Amino acid sequence: MAMPRPNFCHIIAMTDRFGTFEHADHASPRREHGYCVDDVARVLVVTTRERQLSGSIHRLAQGALEFVADSQGVSGNCRNRRSADGRWTSEGSVEDCWGRSLWGLGTAAANGHGRVAVDALSRFEHGAQLRSAWPRTMAFAALGATAVAQIDPDNARATDLLHHAVGVLGDAQSDPSWPWPEPRLAYANAVLPDAMMAAGSVLRRPALIQQGLTLLGWLLARETRDGHLSVTPVGGSGPGDVGPGFDQQPIEIATMADACARAMTLDDSPDWPEGIRMAAAWFDGDNDGAVEMWDPTSGGGFDGLEAGAANENQGAESTLALISTRQQASRLVTLSA
Repeated sequence: MAMPRPNFCHIIAMTDRFGTFEHADHASPRREHGYCVDDVARVLVVTTRERQLSGSIHRLAQGALEFVADSQGVSGNCRNRRSADGRWTSEGSVEDCWGRSLWGLGTAAANGHGRVAVDALSRFEHGAQLRSAWPRTMAFAALGATAVAQIDPDNARATDLLHHAVGVLGDAQSDPSWPWPEPRLAYANAVLPDAMMAAGSVLRRPALIQQGLTLLGWLLARETRDGHLSVTPVGGSGPGDVGPGFDQQPIEIATMADACARAMTLDDSPDWPEGIRMAAAWFDGDNDGAVEMWDPTSGGGFDGLEAGAANENQGAESTLALISTRQQASRLVTLSA
């Protein structure tokens, strides 16, 4: 199947000397909203795992690493928000920004080039001494720790973090109609089974890998409608909710593609490549609204799927979700060739 290559043009246009702006008015960055680590850590993920590396993408990775490194506090916690003049405007925490920073730093340590990889590993180890009580936060951190452990199996900071994450991610429930470890689906849902599979692989716990595969299979089936993805909307979804629901966010698509890509390395079910195919097709209009979810002119991803229409603002999160999904789809095409 033909698959457009990941396009970094809009992210480059959204980036200045401090970082990548969080929000956009259509394709124009909204400088007044500044930047956040949540997004810049994702920039670090997609730039350092990009196989067709160019000078502009490498510079994006370098800038993202500098931003994430500067966000770290003395203890390893993380400040999330920064204004357009470069001032940090939030206090350090171990909330999602901390988990995503470790995801970005771990990915860069494993896949980056030269000083980017070396400095990212040092910053990962600094942040990985802390812990969070939030399952998704620890799930993102576990993805970074897994990347580090794959290049350095003896890295104590990475393996200790993974052991802790396993206890926070939750257990599958016995009810087959709702096995999810939470009472409701929330956001970036597929990151939970992704982290279970990742931690299980590093820690050599087959039961944890199987739990992740089972939960991902359940989530993929729940979020498939008429042959396309129909993902959990912003308001979440519980056992009695019937879809489709809106506003659907591209982050749900990207985390699903990432989780299915990992599942493909662990299990030969055809569900996983099909999940990646559906994720890529969602952006091209195979979705509940039958509308394209990206702008061919700018290369930016649209911020949300409404009923029959797209929110055509092209913020960093949605564009990075598009890039990430296309990276996974491109690798699927390569493996299938």
